[in-house]
Amino acid sequence: MIHSINSFFSMLAILLMFSSCTDFVEVDLPKSQLTAQAVFDNYDTANAALTNIYSKIRDNGILNGSSIGISNQLGNYADELTAYGLPSNAVFTFYDNTVPASSTVILTYWNSSYNQIYTANAILKGVENNINFSQDRKKQLLGEALFIRALSHFYLLNLFGGIPYIKETDYEQNTKVIRMTEEKVYQNIINDLNQAMDLLPENYSSTDRIRPNKYVCHAFLARVYLYNKMYEQASNEASAVLNKTELFIMENDLSKVFINNSKETIWQLQTSVAGQNAAEGSFFIFQAGPPSTVALTPYLLNSFSNADLRKASWIRTVTNANGSWSHAYKYKEQNNTSLSKEYSIIFRTAEQYLIRAEARIRQGDLIGAKEDLNKIRSRAGLASTAAVSPQEILNAILQERRWELFTEQGHRFFDLRRFGEIDAVLSEVKPGWDATDKLLPLPEIELNLNPNLLPQNPGH
Repeated sequence: MIHSINSFFSMLAILLMFSSCTDFVEVDLPKSQLTAQAVFDNYDTANAALTNIYSKIRDNGILNGSSIGISNQLGNYADELTAYGLPSNAVFTFYDNTVPASSTVILTYWNSSYNQIYTANAILKGVENNINFSQDRKKQLLGEALFIRALSHFYLLNLFGGIPYIKETDYEQNTKVIRMTEEKVYQNIINDLNQAMDLLPENYSSTDRIRPNKYVCHAFLARVYLYNKMYEQASNEASAVLNKTELFIMENDLSKVFINNSKETIWQLQTSVAGQNAAEGSFFIFQAGPPSTVALTPYLLNSFSNADLRKASWIRTVTNANGSWSHAYKYKEQNNTSLSKEYSIIFRTAEQYLIRAEARIRQGDLIGAKEDLNKIRSRAGLASTAAVSPQEILNAILQERRWELFTEQGHRFFDLRRFGEIDAVLSEVKPGWDATDKLLPLPEIELNLNPNLLPQNPGH
């Protein structure tokens, strides 16, 4: 269990290798090599090394549910969130779309992700030829490590464009890596996920859905194929999840979607201690205005119909004599509770319907696309879509994704870019928006360490 990771690693010198390095190019593997291999001779310690990565994903970097993660930063970068607080707050560079190459936030994204990738690669190499584990245990460790490697590269790719795809743990080799094309990175992600799917079981290892299985890989592949414009494959992968109705259904009650035993959840990140709840609740919720960090933009708030049940269930407004401000209320627990009620959800069933709807319309299946879209609308208390033409249906899907997935891991920003709408939309609501803002700058310090990563992204 993730809760026991720290006790495992307090006894292991390998903690230095996994936690003290700031990024993958600074890991001193040779000094730790013997200690590292000892970890992989024992299933419990190898499994602790793996589950420690989930802790890192939850607590540091891109998918963190608090201020540093992309739910907040890309929400400000797009049109979902308005930043409040001191101008020195790093989020203002995202809100003002002036993110510099020296940003500590983007450096954290880069370093934390490649640290997770490095550790996954160390597990793959350490476990692959190990004869001390049963085949089932070996498959589990290898499959999850491949999944993590694909996950980290996916988000790096969509933030920075072409990136190095790292499969090795060799220090010297990793200091000289070059950027790959987006097409090649996607192919590596797809290969890793297909391998992971072959290795992982169909069933979850626990009722909490905190460890990936085959269906988590299907769900992730559906998103990857959609982003890579492989629409037939995206539709098929989403169907593999949606047809598994004994495991995955959309919750009819919107207040139950983000609880930790929701049947809508495909994969989520467990909190670090019992009684702790998802970081998203403590970060986004505020009790009085003006807020100290962020609020939903009026642009997003006013786009909802008053008939939309998501507006009532997933948004809360605070009003006083000075004005009113609204916050995301998908996660409803701002503080600890006697038992954990909410974990951070990364993949959920509703997204799979939206993926399949988009994949279907892009293949000319108007009826199937509308059927999937209307499942989301019906759950929200809305009438079936009035869209008729392929372009109208596509526009309706983009809008529905906006309402369904707001403040969840940067979906809105990625969607606007994928649909080719980002310049038209954000130039209307964000003064100074430039077409080159579609990608974040590569961290300046990484370019200095490894000139092979040049050139810098345009406009930065």
